[in-house]
Amino acid sequence: PSSHQPWYRILYVQVLIAVVLGIIVGKLFPDFGKDLKPLGDGFINLVKMMIAPIIFCTVVHGIASMGALKKLGRVGGKTLLYFEVVSTLALVIGLIVVTLLRPGDGFTPAGETFHAEAKAVETSHGYAEKAGAMSTSEFLLNIIPKTMLGAFVSGDLLQVLLISILIAFAIASMGDKGKPVLHAIDTAAQVFFGVMGIVVKAAPIGAFGAMGFTVGSYGIGALNKLLVLMAGFYITAGAFVILVLGAIAWWSGFSIFRFLVFIKDEILLVIGTSSSETALPGMIQKMQKLGCSASTVGLVIPTGY
Repeated sequence: PSSHQPWYRILYVQVLIAVVLGIIVGKLFPDFGKDLKPLGDGFINLVKMMIAPIIFCTVVHGIASMGALKKLGRVGGKTLLYFEVVSTLALVIGLIVVTLLRPGDGFTPAGETFHAEAKAVETSHGYAEKAGAMSTSEFLLNIIPKTMLGAFVSGDLLQVLLISILIAFAIASMGDKGKPVLHAIDTAAQVFFGVMGIVVKAAPIGAFGAMGFTVGSYGIGALNKLLVLMAGFYITAGAFVILVLGAIAWWSGFSIFRFLVFIKDEILLVIGTSSSETALPGMIQKMQKLGCSASTVGLVIPTGY
């Protein structure tokens, strides 16, 4: 556990230190700070590279290991209903906070000129038409990849989910013959988690580069507006976690605050890297440590992502 490690070896501490160093470098050496952009981009690309195979393995293993389709339908149905209801409450809280705080004010000082130019660019490139042209049928058809491997190449998680579900059903229908395949997928998942563990160790480098580029390009003043925006975000997140998730946790018989302490490493890692994907492997493993079945964790968490 991180509590037995020296403080300087804890990943989220390294990330926070890297953020501070990035601010200093961007302030003192702005030209050098601008050149650090590839460090942040490279780290995010490395994380995104691993998400599709991890999602595939966890979903396939989670669904196929359930065995009974009735159990899958019951758990999946509850999961989707829960996500829909709770997401709606999250949107309501977000709308209230953004209406009261207006955290985006001041980000476009050019005002109408800025938006007119942006609209002109959208029109000239046909972005607006493309965005409005996709019908429901086109959206659903877009979930189907052109090839089995195409979903992994494009990184479209909806396509990856579709392939994962189909393969999971096929393995489940094989009965005992499918167990060796399921074992192989579980082993592959451990390999991908291991790779992600290696990649996440580079998070301080990515955070340093991203912050150095931001401050070097836009100046230290840019952080003030960003801080207001982030404050609005964390107020929203805090209200949602304490009020909504806290009530759900209380109704379920446990404390939301004890749970937050249990996953504090993942929370601080997300805060430091501004990427929730970095917490995916740790969340799956910690939920299993809490006693959740591997099949439920493998279905619910990737579906949430």
